[in-house]
Amino acid sequence: MDPRVSELFEAAAGAHKSGSPNGRKTAKHGNKKCKNRSAKYPKASNNPPYLPPEAEEGNIEYKLKLVEPTQYRFEHLATQMKWRLQEGRGEAVYQIGVEDNGLLVGLTEEDMEASLQTLRRMAEKVGADITVLREQEVDHDSDESQRIAEVLIRKVPDDQQFLDLRVAVLGNVDSGKSTLLGVLTQGELDNGRGRARLNLFRHLHEIQSGRTSSISIEILGFDSRGEVVNYSESRTAEEICESASKMITFIDLAGHHKYLKTTIFGLTSYCPDFAMLVVSANTGIDTVSLLSAGTTREHLGLAMALKVPIFIVVSKVDLCSRGAVERTVQQLERILKQPGCNKVPMLVSSTDDAVTAAQKCAQSPSITPIFTLSSVSGESLDLLKVFFNILPPLSNSEEQEELMQQLTEFQIDEIYTVPDVGTVVGGTLYSGVCREGEQLVVGPTDDGMFRELAVCSIQRNRSGCRVLRAGQAATLALGDFDRSLIRKGMVMVSPEMNPTICWRFEAEIVLLFHAKTFHKGFQVTVHVGNVRQTATVEALQGKDELRTGEKAVVWFRFIKHPEYLKVGTKLLFREGGTKGIGQVTKLQPRHPSGSNTA
Repeated sequence: MDPRVSELFEAAAGAHKSGSPNGRKTAKHGNKKCKNRSAKYPKASNNPPYLPPEAEEGNIEYKLKLVEPTQYRFEHLATQMKWRLQEGRGEAVYQIGVEDNGLLVGLTEEDMEASLQTLRRMAEKVGADITVLREQEVDHDSDESQRIAEVLIRKVPDDQQFLDLRVAVLGNVDSGKSTLLGVLTQGELDNGRGRARLNLFRHLHEIQSGRTSSISIEILGFDSRGEVVNYSESRTAEEICESASKMITFIDLAGHHKYLKTTIFGLTSYCPDFAMLVVSANTGIDTVSLLSAGTTREHLGLAMALKVPIFIVVSKVDLCSRGAVERTVQQLERILKQPGCNKVPMLVSSTDDAVTAAQKCAQSPSITPIFTLSSVSGESLDLLKVFFNILPPLSNSEEQEELMQQLTEFQIDEIYTVPDVGTVVGGTLYSGVCREGEQLVVGPTDDGMFRELAVCSIQRNRSGCRVLRAGQAATLALGDFDRSLIRKGMVMVSPEMNPTICWRFEAEIVLLFHAKTFHKGFQVTVHVGNVRQTATVEALQGKDELRTGEKAVVWFRFIKHPEYLKVGTKLLFREGGTKGIGQVTKLQPRHPSGSNTA
């Protein structure tokens, strides 16, 4: 990790103290208007001369034309489409009118229609649907116009095997995060007083204050043709899952600084694929209250430190003038281009931009799309939906298959007691495959043991599911298993795994921010995946103390109970204004030999 990320945390801490979000005076040229915004943002070119050469692997296929293929050729093309869909975990993108080397040749109107018709037949054979994302003309100085087309192929799901992407929703307090999710998932615009967010709140005090204090989950489904499926009034979560080919799972996190530990827990334990940072247009970043200014920068820094790809939504554009929106976007641009960020902002103002942004955002982590929209007027909401519809998964089918071949490991994030069902745990299956009736062990308990249990039933997105695969989030019913024996941070693993637990562990860390010096005996709250516990610094190798921006190898010791950790896992620690990130490098097992299963 680039140590310069610490600049974001220093700026956030400075904002809490001095009122300036970057801890120093704003540069004189900060408020100058941009004369040519299109020159400052990467925009989709009207006539790009070529695309990158076609890759053998991945879910993108180039085809010059598909006009009346022979039966043998058609079967070969269908097999090829099935391979591309498998590579994209149910999604593929075809570029029609493009040679394998990326040269944009284009097709006539007649040949393009014939090629699209062949593509529909191929998709029907493999059980998929097609959606034309965009078409554009290619200028070859000829009398007859030549066009190229970009087509999305999406598999029709069966048995809840839809593509699922998790998006963490970040941003300062009162930026409109919950309202935006309410509008997206319920299909009705807000009335300007927060009506759309009421269905998302989990507690009475959240409704009364209008502020999220817990982690709530909302879903947005798309069918195989790219249409939103959960806007119908009568739809239930089970019906959405049955008809959706792609599911966007939103993890709505708290924006207030006093709930920061909950936000960090959501980022580390829920394993989001992307992070959506929501910024209010009428307050921006540099002109908001001291607390909010720091929180926005802090959330951005946390997502970057955990290497979660980011895109930004500027909300509430209906409350301010175009000039105010422009100033907010310019503030974001300056922050994203800082040395600690090194991001390339991309302003999305058309459907073509939204398609390009979705593809570039997944391919290059430096590209950061920026949307400007309103949850009250509905301005540019369609562009955000297009973006979510096209957004591809970060992992390919080969990586997914490797995880599924490993032993079962389920990380526990939530615990419930449901009448007539018993104990229920929620979390993410990190590796392997979990089935109904499977025998697992859960732990570690306070005495460092693992206890046997059975999975009675599984639910994904509030509907029944018989098989859970690696990377999927779900709730598991454990029957009459004693709830008091389970806590957040535990894991349910296969008995064959013989899991290693530890009190002490070594980590390579970077101190992102600390007001004084970081030394032996200092206590911090450590976040490692779904583990969240206070730990003491036992030793700093080769150093007596650390200052902001410095690296070190540190030994930590948990103060309450042992935990299940793995070497190579990302680590984040905090205590007040102190924040740091690192990686677990060594474990000191509690029981070097023997079984820990009760």
